[in-house]
Amino acid sequence: MSAEPPERHINIHFSPEIMAGVYANFANVSHSDYEFTVTFARVDHEVEDEEIPGVVVSRVNLSARFMRELIDAMEDNYSKWNTREGIKNLPEFGGGGATPPPPPPPSSGTGPAA
Repeated sequence: MSAEPPERHINIHFSPEIMAGVYANFANVSHSDYEFTVTFARVDHEVEDEEIPGVVVSRVNLSARFMRELIDAMEDNYSKWNTREGIKNLPEFGGGGATPPPPPPPSSGTGPAA
């Protein structure tokens, strides 16, 4: 008889400052041979100057394997969110009956954070 190993759970603790999170409306993704870097920024799109002001709020370096897992998790969660939003828009739920927007096309790795 083979005993299955016990299920493991990750126990992550946050400081109150980290728990609050940061707001970003722009992300840039870059990579090297060994890792990916995702830089999140808050950009003021209302400024009509040639140069748009912004501030980096976080930068995360990830291994290629973890990047794939993150993309899969984000696609799964976006699909669930999109489905829920579509249900909210059905007439029987008080919505206007409009269909939700289609998912965005694959990006080149830069642009607004979704």
